[in-house]
Amino acid sequence: MKTGLNLALAFAFLALLPPSQTSATETPNLELGKTLFHATSLGTNGKSCASCHPDGEGLHEIEAYDEEMLREMVNFCIRDALKGKMLPLDSQEIVSMERYLRTLD
Repeated sequence: MKTGLNLALAFAFLALLPPSQTSATETPNLELGKTLFHATSLGTNGKSCASCHPDGEGLHEIEAYDEEMLREMVNFCIRDALKGKMLPLDSQEIVSMERYLRTLD
C-alpha cells in the first residue's frame, strides 16, 4: 500500500511540473506505466485503459506500431474512450505507458 501511495504522490507532483520538466528523458518507468494503465484519473468517465483492455486484451496489434504511433493510439483512447485530455507525446507519463504496454502479451 505504501508503494501505491508513493506513486500517487509522485504522479500528483509530476502533474504540477511544466511539460519541459516531465519530458521522456526524466525517467519513464514500467511501474508508472502500469499505474496509469489502471488509473481512472486519465479520463472523466470513471474508466481506465484496463477497463477495455484487462490484462492487455486486444492489444496484440501494437507489436507493429513504432513508438510515435503507439503513443498516438494511447492518446486517441485517452481522448475518445476515457474522455480525457491527451498527453504530450514526449511526456514521462505517455512514454511510461508505451513501455508498459510493450510488456503485455
